[in-house]
Amino acid sequence: MSMSTRAQPLSSSLERRFPLLALLNPGRLARPSAIALGIGLAAGWAAHVFAGLPLWAVTAIVLLALLPVGVLKWREDHRRYGATVMLLSMVLITQGVHTIEHIVQWAQYYLLLLPARQSTGLLSPANAEWVHFVWNWGVLLVVLALMAGGMRNRWAWLLLAVTVAHAVEHTYTFVRYQQVLAELRALNVFSVTAQGLPGIVGRDGWLARSPLTQNTFLCTLPGITTAMRLDVHFWWNVIETSLLLMAGAVFLRGRLFKNR
Repeated sequence: MSMSTRAQPLSSSLERRFPLLALLNPGRLARPSAIALGIGLAAGWAAHVFAGLPLWAVTAIVLLALLPVGVLKWREDHRRYGATVMLLSMVLITQGVHTIEHIVQWAQYYLLLLPARQSTGLLSPANAEWVHFVWNWGVLLVVLALMAGGMRNRWAWLLLAVTVAHAVEHTYTFVRYQQVLAELRALNVFSVTAQGLPGIVGRDGWLARSPLTQNTFLCTLPGITTAMRLDVHFWWNVIETSLLLMAGAVFLRGRLFKNR
């Protein structure tokens, strides 16, 4: 199946003005979605209360319960609009869930006043360097596929630049993570984690501490060299998701309503 968009239009004037809302509308799957959510919450609560599973496991159970409905939604998107729009629908939903995770981490730190190491979101095992590395390179590949399928506008090019920079940031932190782990293992230290190391930007990051940037304005940029890691990745995600929404909206409006 090609990455082209099928010519089935979104109907109402509201949908024409806000095509992303129409794309993400579950439609006939709204009731199954609600049922799946209820089942997931009930099963997660039971597993937490009676089996003693941690709260992150409740989140995992809810997501697994919703996954079959998501698959049906994406199959319907493929049938109606083609593979490119289906891929856009998938990344919008998954990136939306990812955004919720970053918001929860921010709230845990700033509103609940938890320490940074405990502000790990609703799915704490996913807050690992290898997950961040794989996730962000996956998002970059999806953006490239969307652009190859026709999503090429000014917002999409900005999105591509940000996703490349974000992937490079997590590549740097992943490599540093592996280096520090190797050093700890060489010292027979296995009880200390190297998770949460600074990246290229942010407090104690490469820009702030590298000999190449010392005595230049690059090592003193407010926020860019002073923000803590939690804030750095919160804003990476805000910028990336905002550009994805704008690029997707322009693409859908131009493609789905072309010549209509």
